[in-house]
Amino acid sequence: MTRAGDAIIQDDTRIEGSISNGGRIEVFGMIQGDVSTRDLVVHEGGKVIGEIRTEQLEVRGMVQGEIAVKHLLDLGETGEVIGDLRYSQLKVAPGGHLSAELRNVPPQLFGDLRLETGRGEAVALTRMDLCAVDVEDGPDKIVFTVSNARNGWLAYRDATGEPVSSFTQADIDEGRIVFVHDATHDGPEAGFEVIARDSAGATTGRARTVTVAVG
Repeated sequence: MTRAGDAIIQDDTRIEGSISNGGRIEVFGMIQGDVSTRDLVVHEGGKVIGEIRTEQLEVRGMVQGEIAVKHLLDLGETGEVIGDLRYSQLKVAPGGHLSAELRNVPPQLFGDLRLETGRGEAVALTRMDLCAVDVEDGPDKIVFTVSNARNGWLAYRDATGEPVSSFTQADIDEGRIVFVHDATHDGPEAGFEVIARDSAGATTGRARTVTVAVG
């Protein structure tokens, strides 16, 4: 059944240009340009060259460029992938050719990055405040690293006097992490910076600031 956004590029067709918001795209011919789609299937003899963003990629032909696969890259025995590759899962059949700089998909950071607490009090971090999601790793494998804490510190709920510099997403999910305001400071704000890292070492990028409003 063909759905909106689905397309078949026949073997006698060459497309030069961008494709965005695609569904399932099957390529027997050639696409030269950027492709953003849900599923991309490059059949034997087919070629895609450009910047590629897809959830699933199946390659029996040739793909070259900057490639990001959210879930599974399935490289068949006649397939060839060349370029800069980010992926979540990789399946390579005997004979498949992979010539790429391999990088896993980094975790994504969510949450409003804002807390509220009273002077000298502690407030628990929740997923609404700070959350990192990774397609490969569970919450216990995603580690936050804290830096530049201002007017307070992060700690485990059962040891609020002992600052910590790292904790997991599972710790947040279970309500184990709190921000403790330093009562010696009278300013209206506190906060800290944070980066999340997955088990393969990929990070959420530059440090993000979590602001703590002090009432």
